[in-house]
Amino acid sequence: MTWQPLKNVLVIGGSYVGSRAAAELALALPSSHRVLLLEPHSHFQHLFTFPRFAVVKGHEHKAFIPFDNFFQTEGVAPEKGKMVRARVDQLLKDKAMLDREVEGATEIPYDYAVVATGTQLPPPGTLRVEGKVEGVEYFRQHQKRVESAQRIVILGGGAVGVQIATDIKETYPSKRVVLVHSRLQLLNRFHNGLHEVVRKRCEELGIELVLGDRAVIPSKGFPIEEGPFEVELQSGKHLSADFAIISIGQTPQSSLISRLSPGSITSNGFISVRPTLQIADDSTPNLFTLGDIAETGANKAARPGMVQAKIVARNIVRLIEGKGEELETYKFDPPEIHLTLGMKKNVIFANPRHDAEGPWCEEKDNGMLDMGVVRKWRAMGAPMHDLHA
Repeated sequence: MTWQPLKNVLVIGGSYVGSRAAAELALALPSSHRVLLLEPHSHFQHLFTFPRFAVVKGHEHKAFIPFDNFFQTEGVAPEKGKMVRARVDQLLKDKAMLDREVEGATEIPYDYAVVATGTQLPPPGTLRVEGKVEGVEYFRQHQKRVESAQRIVILGGGAVGVQIATDIKETYPSKRVVLVHSRLQLLNRFHNGLHEVVRKRCEELGIELVLGDRAVIPSKGFPIEEGPFEVELQSGKHLSADFAIISIGQTPQSSLISRLSPGSITSNGFISVRPTLQIADDSTPNLFTLGDIAETGANKAARPGMVQAKIVARNIVRLIEGKGEELETYKFDPPEIHLTLGMKKNVIFANPRHDAEGPWCEEKDNGMLDMGVVRKWRAMGAPMHDLHA
């Protein structure tokens, strides 16, 4: 494969933050460079909808959006931005080794690379499938398990766990839904005010909360479609269940950097970065990282990553122009979240910016059953006439 004459800037990972970084770069790079967005999935996976579509039938196909027109919709010239469907198996300081042959080659040289590989959650928070057909089938099977179970235990009181619990209980009011969280406060990275909003909503729906306790997860996982079983808690209590959903355990996808620059990996597996969002390794000034995988101090969410994407793009352009002394630095804001609490109810919440002020909270009742997913289809330039594409 001949990737020249333009020099390559790679963005590895095409989820929310990676795709945003790719678009920002493609629009800002000088005529000497172009962007290659490397992503193994056949479609953009709209992760925000995954908890909903794991419960509600008939919309699961909308969670997987074609990448085909992404760059064009962003106003990027064809020669400046290109999707490459492949997984990066190994990242070297000047080239990426791919898991499959693309246009006759399995490696791509680059001048700069941006690692946006994110984190992995237990399904249905994220899925371990590359194609739309497999993803849709996973959701349909999960929906059937939810429908057939009468006692559902959800482990983890973060955003995914709360959203699944409230969606299940609102869709199937007669089911017993128990939400187990190891802390006394739900969504414990946020001000206690959010916990109170969620607690009241769970009480309203009839969701049972077990706080300050953990489940003992079997080495082979919980039974599936094998009849009732017991979920053992560390306190010694047992919960009867027909279905257990795990929504704990965020695994950083940092293996590419752990091999190239092991000293840049934090004790919890994330990638250490400089304020400029360059990887914290003097030998790799051409490598950047952002989003959930980067240890920036920011909340692990898409919103901070969008800000980071703009900074990364501007800093790479400055380096290309020989203005390395003028790199911009990133400063994070307090955590914010937009959280669904059932089909219509949702809340927008932000932690206080200063000790002297309280959190910002807006409760709404304007949710949509499919979470308004078609807006993302339009933003990606995907064909609106065929949401099964």
